[in-house]
Amino acid sequence: MSNNSDISDISERPKDMEKLVKAQKKTKAPKPAKEPKEQKEPKPPVPKKEKAPNVPVTPLDPNSMFKEGFLKAVYNERPVEHVITRFPPEPNGYLHIGHSKAIAINFGFARYYGGDCYLRFDDTNPAAEEEKYFIAIREMIQWLGFKPFKITYSSDNFQRLYELAEELIKRDGAYVCHCSDTEVKKQRGEGKGLPRYNCPHRDRPTEDSLIQFRAMRDGKYKPQEAVLRMKQNMEDGNPQMWDLTAYRVLDATHHRTVLKASLIPYVRPSSNCRGFHMNGFVTRWGYGRLNVTGTVLSKRKIAKLVGESIVRGWDDPRLYTLVALRRRGVPPGAILSFVNELGVSTALTNIQLVRFEQTVRRYLEQTVPRLMLVLDPIPVVIDDLPEDYLEEIELPFSPKDPAMGNHIVPFTKTVYIDRSDFREVDSKDYFRLAPGKSVGLLKVPFPIKATAFDKDEATGEITKVHATYEKPEEGGAFKKPKTYIQWVALSEKHKSPIKAEVRIFSSLFKSENPDAAEGGFMNDLNPNSEEIYPNAFIETGMNEVRRRAPWPEEEGEKGLSAKDTQDDGTDTTDPEHPSSPGLETVRFQGLRVAYFSMDKDSTEDKIVLNRIVSLKEDAGKGT
Repeated sequence: MSNNSDISDISERPKDMEKLVKAQKKTKAPKPAKEPKEQKEPKPPVPKKEKAPNVPVTPLDPNSMFKEGFLKAVYNERPVEHVITRFPPEPNGYLHIGHSKAIAINFGFARYYGGDCYLRFDDTNPAAEEEKYFIAIREMIQWLGFKPFKITYSSDNFQRLYELAEELIKRDGAYVCHCSDTEVKKQRGEGKGLPRYNCPHRDRPTEDSLIQFRAMRDGKYKPQEAVLRMKQNMEDGNPQMWDLTAYRVLDATHHRTVLKASLIPYVRPSSNCRGFHMNGFVTRWGYGRLNVTGTVLSKRKIAKLVGESIVRGWDDPRLYTLVALRRRGVPPGAILSFVNELGVSTALTNIQLVRFEQTVRRYLEQTVPRLMLVLDPIPVVIDDLPEDYLEEIELPFSPKDPAMGNHIVPFTKTVYIDRSDFREVDSKDYFRLAPGKSVGLLKVPFPIKATAFDKDEATGEITKVHATYEKPEEGGAFKKPKTYIQWVALSEKHKSPIKAEVRIFSSLFKSENPDAAEGGFMNDLNPNSEEIYPNAFIETGMNEVRRRAPWPEEEGEKGLSAKDTQDDGTDTTDPEHPSSPGLETVRFQGLRVAYFSMDKDSTEDKIVLNRIVSLKEDAGKGT
């Protein structure tokens, strides 16, 4: 299955070009389930379970887009015993979110029908191609859970194509043109529907064109001084018939061939997912391109962002290249779910970023564990507990999936809470910690009440909060707090807390259409697209989450060996080993905060976390 928009894929199949040569003289131109109500807690009281930000939904059938709709109709139109498809990227940049649709359709369609999908590199632009792009494309396909039946290259057929080009000239089916780009545009009506006319070189003798073509091959022409154009039909209403360029000269050496002066066949882009309605004589199915709003996907624009150090690189988590989404921690299965939810049609699909994030959020809700994370910690000293007080509390990794198991965290005299969970001055609509007010600590049997606080007079920041543990006397009544907050205890024995740098990413741009900004997309940059919390704390359950990664073990992350970590969380896995899961597979929900994954900048001394997506917005979160 191709997503081409013209006849350019003859470079992949020389036989097709042979047919074209022979025929030259004859050719005329589900709503989520409601969460059950929780029963009243027995005494001694146990804190209320953390409410999930999203109610789990039944997972979408990963093959649904092949079972119905456009792709089902495609197969029914011409059913075959053995389906063969291809994915034909140009290795001149990193793939982005839009390419995930083409990958999912071409590889998925073949897999669903028990066929094969070729990875065919359109390596016909040596000036822009680099080995790193070939490698990255293969890695992204594998990461999404697919394996090419065979990897081929357009350049594999360069010699045969050259021979066919000479034969086409001899049959008076092609000619060497010396017109400028401006002149060619005028010949084609300048894109305004103006009268079209033939190139003045079109009627030159075939012997002359053959001599000039060989001169192109031998380096006697510079780029743009000569091209080989096919004789088609300038009067045809289809732009694909307006004497397209077949060969041009490039001032670059192809990395896989030794063609003199880089005489390269002109293969028109085939990864734009269009073409079914454009091409009248080559049978091909096409589907609409996927585009997301609120960002930029152009290689040229991303290169500018990278070059001016607006972002860290092509894998900066604020970008929507596939390498960036992987680094951010988006699971490959979430991307495939996103494509599947959108379905397939021939129309261009413009999708807002929030739609993509909703899919990722639903996917993570069902597949990753939960941990307590404090972004901006302040210590709370529970004065009426002994200095050596230690209580080990069992927490589930997921309240909705017992199979994820449980883990132990320490509760001690000193705990850390988030700065946003304490106020110096109380108010009636505020339900978290304040002087004289009680709050529950998640899963801790009894609440704490703030009694006093210390403050840095120079900065005005709270440096410590004092509290009491509100365990009722024997026979006394327990008063349930109105809310519970996350916390992390100080325990040398448990090596708690675990320190981390947390990067909270927001949209890189301020508007839905950065290109429409006055002065261009660079003037639409969001100055607050990244917020860093350098001194965050994580609970000790993080050690087990790292050991058991990847979360989840699906798609291209299946079968990866578990991290080799010591009890204190020290990672001893060889990161270069191909079967080792990447740090981005260490994913979890930070309770009441967001979904996170580890970043590749993490070291043995410091964990670095990236926010994948926020939690579902809760109207009561601010209280």
